[in-house]
Amino acid sequence: MELKKNPKADINKKSTLFLNIGLVVSISLVFFAFEYKFYDEGPAMDLGQVNDDMEEIMEIPPTEQPPPPPPKVKLPEIIEIPDEEEIEEEIELDLDMDMTEDDAIEDMVFEEETEEEVDKVFQIVEQQAEPAGGIQAFYDYVANQLSDKYPRQAQRMGIEGVVYVQFVIEKDGSLTDVTAVKGIGGGCDEVAVEVVKNSPKWTPGRQRGRAVRSQRVIPIRFVLN
Repeated sequence: MELKKNPKADINKKSTLFLNIGLVVSISLVFFAFEYKFYDEGPAMDLGQVNDDMEEIMEIPPTEQPPPPPPKVKLPEIIEIPDEEEIEEEIELDLDMDMTEDDAIEDMVFEEETEEEVDKVFQIVEQQAEPAGGIQAFYDYVANQLSDKYPRQAQRMGIEGVVYVQFVIEKDGSLTDVTAVKGIGGGCDEVAVEVVKNSPKWTPGRQRGRAVRSQRVIPIRFVLN
C-alpha cells in the first residue's frame, strides 16, 4: 500500500511566508528595544533651584592681570675708535713757472663818467625825487595858487579838467623844462606851468647813490566852484 501526502498538510509551501513574518517581528522587537526609555521613579526636582545654584557657581570674580613687563631696550653697542694718527705730508709747490703775457693780470681801469651820462635825464631812478614836505604838501601849494589864478576865460566858458605838466628835477632840486604835455585850454595850461615853475625846490632823485636829473609828470585839476 502506497502512502500519499495530503496537500493541505504540506508545510513546505508556507515556510517562506513564516520566515518573512518572523523576520518582521524580530526587527520590530529590536527597534522597540532601542527606542524604549526607562525612567526611575523619584521625587520631582525643581529646575529653577538648579539653575540658581549653577548661576551662583558660575560667578567667578575678576582677577587682576599683572601689567606686561616693559620692553627690553637694547643699548647700542659702543665701538671704540682709536685716535687718528697724525699724518705728515709734505706739499711741494712748484714756483718755477714761466708766466706768459697771456697769464699776466690786467690792470683794472675805472672809466670816468662821460658828460652825456652826467647830463642824462632819467625816467626811472632807484630813489624817486619828491617835493619838500611830501607830495601832499605840493598839491596843497598848487590848490592855494589856483584858487587865486583860475583863468577868467575858463570861468566864463565853464572849462574844467586836468592839465598834465611835465618837468625835470635838477640835481640841486630846482624844476626846469616845465611844459604842459596835455591841456584843456582857456588859459589853464599856462597857469599850471607857471604854478609849477614857482614851486619850492624838490629833493632830487638818486641813482647808484648819487643825485641825478629825473623827469616827472603830474596832473593838475581845475574845478569851478
